[in-house]
Amino acid sequence: MYGGAPWGPVADPVPSPVVSVQLMQALVARELVQGHGLTEREAAVLLGLVPSSVSQYLSGKRLGPTVSRYLGHEEARRIAREAAQQLVDGAAGPRVLLAAAMAFDERFGGDASAPAPAGRGLPPELARQVPGWLRSRIAGEQNAVAECMRLAQRSRDELTRALFRQIASDSLRHAEIVASLAAYLDRGAASSPPTGVTRDEIDHLIRREHEAEETGGVDLGPNLGGVMRILWDSMEADERKHELLLGKLREAAGPPVERPAPAARRGRRGSSPPTASSPLPPGADP
Repeated sequence: MYGGAPWGPVADPVPSPVVSVQLMQALVARELVQGHGLTEREAAVLLGLVPSSVSQYLSGKRLGPTVSRYLGHEEARRIAREAAQQLVDGAAGPRVLLAAAMAFDERFGGDASAPAPAGRGLPPELARQVPGWLRSRIAGEQNAVAECMRLAQRSRDELTRALFRQIASDSLRHAEIVASLAAYLDRGAASSPPTGVTRDEIDHLIRREHEAEETGGVDLGPNLGGVMRILWDSMEADERKHELLLGKLREAAGPPVERPAPAARRGRRGSSPPTASSPLPPGADP
């Protein structure tokens, strides 16, 4: 059962098109499991997600407070129900979710009159051309998603299906990125600094990435063939991309935060406690 106040207004707008996709994943997952009686694993297959993601959406561990704002809103439920029905009828998951997220964002999207982020806009001539280009790019990515999912359904082995699903997932993510960029460009910003993260945190993540790569210690690539080799190479390419992205993010985050040196431990009156080599104050018993 859905919670919340039926037909009630939503207090805050959806923060971004990317969050719209995640919210629709959560809402549609609930429709598939609670409305159509599918298992979490079956819902995950239709959504193009791993079962653990569906489980986290349903339990509220992922986006719980944000999702709860829309559980009782009839318009949000209508969009999710329609998307769930399309998935049950055999439509391609990523394309259905992206279309639902765009409809969702049109209804609940952020305030376009909000002040633009810091940064200069595009040159006027380029700014006039960008909206049409962005719409074409999103449409192209949507078509690529649909084609990849069609080929995945035709594939007869899990590895080939995994390859096409990966490409579909990438295309869906590209469409999300373009939609997010469009939101900033519409507000007159062509540059945006990273927020909410420090250079030290990025350095820590880079170390984690390197540790993950070194745990295996074996390069399976040369010993694999066919689709198995393609998937292995795609994973290695992703690691190189992560290194590039994190390096650029590290530069954009600015210099590391200088932390003050830890203060020396002091006695009750602010003086350092005497040590074995320290002279005793006058009048003190040895």
